[in-house]
Amino acid sequence: MEEVLVREYDEERDFKMVVELEKSCKTTASPSNEGMSILSNMMGDDPLCRIRLYPLHVLLIAEILSEGEIVGIVRGCIKYVEIGVHERRRQVTMGSILGLRVSPTHRRKGVGVKLVQSIEEWLSKNGATYTFAATEENNAASTNLFTLRRNYIKLSSLSIFVQRLNPPLDDLPEGVNFEQLPTDQAISFYQTRLGAKDMYPTDIDMILKEKLSLGTWLCHFKEDNVKINHNDNKITGDSWMIFSIWNTCEAYKLQVKRTNHHSSPVYHAIEDDEENPKKMACDSIEKPFGFLFLFGLLGEGDRLGELVKTLWSFALQIAENVKDCKAIVTELGFSDPIREHVPEEVSTACIDDSWYAKKINNISSEDDDLVLKGELGNVFVDPRDF
Repeated sequence: MEEVLVREYDEERDFKMVVELEKSCKTTASPSNEGMSILSNMMGDDPLCRIRLYPLHVLLIAEILSEGEIVGIVRGCIKYVEIGVHERRRQVTMGSILGLRVSPTHRRKGVGVKLVQSIEEWLSKNGATYTFAATEENNAASTNLFTLRRNYIKLSSLSIFVQRLNPPLDDLPEGVNFEQLPTDQAISFYQTRLGAKDMYPTDIDMILKEKLSLGTWLCHFKEDNVKINHNDNKITGDSWMIFSIWNTCEAYKLQVKRTNHHSSPVYHAIEDDEENPKKMACDSIEKPFGFLFLFGLLGEGDRLGELVKTLWSFALQIAENVKDCKAIVTELGFSDPIREHVPEEVSTACIDDSWYAKKINNISSEDDDLVLKGELGNVFVDPRDF
């Protein structure tokens, strides 16, 4: 095998070659595709474009030393969560592996394994206890890389739902209220609700105060008289939903300007395909684009299904007023009760992901063992959701 050097990305030196690598990958959401979850990749290439705000992140590239050719890339990110319950609750440093790509001409030559090993070393050096990675459920090559070559354990499964903006839109039912919560109240509510979970992000306040966060809403039927108690954040009333919306469009707009400056624009764009609604393509585009990301979806009540469908109409109406927005995107775990109520036109175009985890620092803890045994089932959407 040719000698491969894995090093940190240097924008001035590497930008054009990384763009060419992206083009050569021709990323699609097909079972035979190499690499990690396509939608995860799309949201993970730039931390500013995703709901997760990581305090540490790095982009590594694999270079053929004899030729100076870049044949692979991967990003690693770190953030903090709390795990455990009651007096055993404590903060854990968690790493994520995103955007793994290997040139089609250099696959099955150990490049992907070397990139994953290198990003694990970076995550471990920077204090991460675990590393997480997602692949499409039917992607055997990527699954084998993590489970057989790097000893990852399957943690959970989730689906990524995408809906293109296709007007005309349905009018919102007159009997449903959408109340936008003050940011401090939304932070308090999520902190209380997440405090009852086995694993949750510690930076929800930073997320909701970020300028790309469009807000948090309480959705309910008018006759139900739903209220949030400010003292304990309990919700009274029958059926209700709470959700937040993140706007990626402005972040992508900045990225497009930056890329156009280098005269070689390339982005992951959601493509129309009548035969394959899941299709994602590595496409060169000249105009900014983005999507609205729905997150923090929580709800209860006998009429929850009606509220979920109404939520989609509400989000689409907001998206219609956001410049360069092309789609609505959300993630839901397989066991999430909201999942079964997603509108049919959206659920038929979902991509199923599997999440894998690995302990990379030998810090002994009963709570740590619970994570890898998959016993922390009461997770807020999924480990990477923030």
